[in-house]
Amino acid sequence: MATTQVQTVNTGADKAKLGAAAALVLAALTGFYLLGQQGQLVQWAVFLVCLAAAIVVFFLSESGRQLAAFGHDAWREVKKVVWPARKEAMQITAYVFGFVLIMALFLWLTDKTLEWLFYDLILGWKK
Repeated sequence: MATTQVQTVNTGADKAKLGAAAALVLAALTGFYLLGQQGQLVQWAVFLVCLAAAIVVFFLSESGRQLAAFGHDAWREVKKVVWPARKEAMQITAYVFGFVLIMALFLWLTDKTLEWLFYDLILGWKK
C-alpha cells in the first residue's frame, strides 16, 4: 500500500502574499465604510478594486495556485460524470417522492397508534 504525502513549504514570500491579500480585503472593507460620504460610486469602486487586487495577490501565492489546481481537477471530474436522461431523472424523483409520502403516512399512523395506546388505553386520559 503506497501512500504519498504532499508537503507544502510556505516561504516567507508566500506568507507575505497571503498577508497582503488579507490586508487588501481589510482595506476594501475599511474603505467601503469610511468613504460613505463620498457617494456610492466611489464606495463600491474602492471596494471592488481592493477586492480584485486581493484575489489576484491570493492566486499568485502557493495556496492560491493549489486552490486553482483543485478547482481545475474538480471541473475535470465533473465533466466525467454521466448524468441521467430526463426521463430517468423524473422517474427517480417520482420514486423518492413516493417513498417520502409512504414513510410520512407510516410515521403518522405509528404516532397516532402509540398516542391512542398510551393516552387512551394505558393512562386512561380521554381527550
